[in-house]
Amino acid sequence: MIKNSDGHSYGILSRFMYGIGEFYGGGAFVIINTFFAVFLTKALGMPTALAGTIPLVGKIWDAITDPIMGNITDRTRSRFGAKRFYILIGGIVSSITFIMLWLTIPTKSVTALYIFYLLMYCLFSTGFTILMVPYNGLLPDMIDDYSVRSRFSSARMLCSTLGSMVCGLVPTLIINDNLDTSKYMTCALIFGVIFFISSLITFLGTWEKQKEPVKSNLKDSFPQAVSVFKSHSFRLFIGIYLFGQCGMDFVSGMAVYYVDDVLNGYSNGYFTMLMAILLISQLIGMLIFGPVIARTSKKFAILVGAPIRLLGTLGLLAFSYEGANIVPILVMTAIIGFGNAATLTSIFAIMADMAEVDELITSIHRPGIVSGMATFARKISSGLSAYLIGVLLSVVGYDSSLASTGARQSAATQNGIALIYIIAPAILITLLFIVGLIFPLTGKEFAIIQKEIARRKGEDTSTITEEEIKICEKVTGFKYENLWNKSNAR
Repeated sequence: MIKNSDGHSYGILSRFMYGIGEFYGGGAFVIINTFFAVFLTKALGMPTALAGTIPLVGKIWDAITDPIMGNITDRTRSRFGAKRFYILIGGIVSSITFIMLWLTIPTKSVTALYIFYLLMYCLFSTGFTILMVPYNGLLPDMIDDYSVRSRFSSARMLCSTLGSMVCGLVPTLIINDNLDTSKYMTCALIFGVIFFISSLITFLGTWEKQKEPVKSNLKDSFPQAVSVFKSHSFRLFIGIYLFGQCGMDFVSGMAVYYVDDVLNGYSNGYFTMLMAILLISQLIGMLIFGPVIARTSKKFAILVGAPIRLLGTLGLLAFSYEGANIVPILVMTAIIGFGNAATLTSIFAIMADMAEVDELITSIHRPGIVSGMATFARKISSGLSAYLIGVLLSVVGYDSSLASTGARQSAATQNGIALIYIIAPAILITLLFIVGLIFPLTGKEFAIIQKEIARRKGEDTSTITEEEIKICEKVTGFKYENLWNKSNAR
């Protein structure tokens, strides 16, 4: 095995073992976004608007736990590496709490059901935080090179898509009756074990540069977390993250309702077909756009992928009614999946570069804090999507009592569901393109940021040029003379 100057291999196996950790990140939310609201509303009869608040309240809880976990990660020293240590612990805790999310309790009380599943969701979110905050901050402490990071990020996205495919298709075969609660638990047990194994592989197959722990108190977690948003690039990245992920969350969160209530094709296997086409096209897109990003920029793929997604999404308007030919719907879905591959790959590749931008602003290397806020943004996108889906379903007259008996919704409600499935993602994709257009960081800018950090550390004796000063200011949003200041971390 050929090793690089740091003693580690950057080959396919290393990239896979790093990336497979995202099998959980990509897969768990596909299952939750696709089936958790269905589980609550169709199987248990909870009102849609009420069910939609559970993920949102869970994200408010994340506003507390994510910054704290980021701070804990940066403050920890471990012989395994702080982030790898928590990936191991988080893999255990998050797998157990994922299973607990699908427990069924013997009560018909809506209040009791709400309290129970809200608690379960918060426990799951905490376990997910322990795993994913360190994982999101791991790559900057593994690899410094911009293009190599892109290859590892591409491997991560391929594994995420693999997770999405498995978690998007296999549950549709297990949960062949969406009113049977035992089907959901069978699915949870299978995937709880799979998720733990994927996390364990990442723990065993990655490395981490030993760095001095950040000296800060837990009470500083929230001011430090907020300070991350002082970065101009990070603020735009969060916009890219939220708009890109929320758009797909609406697709996965509304897919069962769209197929079952609009097309009336759930029993015909339409849902399995739709998810298969979506995820296979996404996988093909990952294979194509991974090398493209390495040769161009992470921003470029967003500007290409967003219009492709928008084209496929709006194309569904002509075919969203009961009895529609499934073939053009699957074609539009394939276009959506292909475009999503470009935007999704870019999002996670960009995330790894945010730690350096933050370091130039604060003089502190704190990828844990940065990744904590990125993880929080991901959860917010999921929670807001779930909440809005519940509210919008209620607005268009969705009747959970009818759903729990297997009866059809009214024609007006069916039309409303179709519009939610199409128009909401279309708006978010448009916003994604706009923010991607003004995002300032490409490979050229990133190299200048790294070079300036090296100057500040005394590792580079070159003199900065006027052009480089302007780029540093544009990327960070700070005047050049105000960079590299610890007070910016408060």
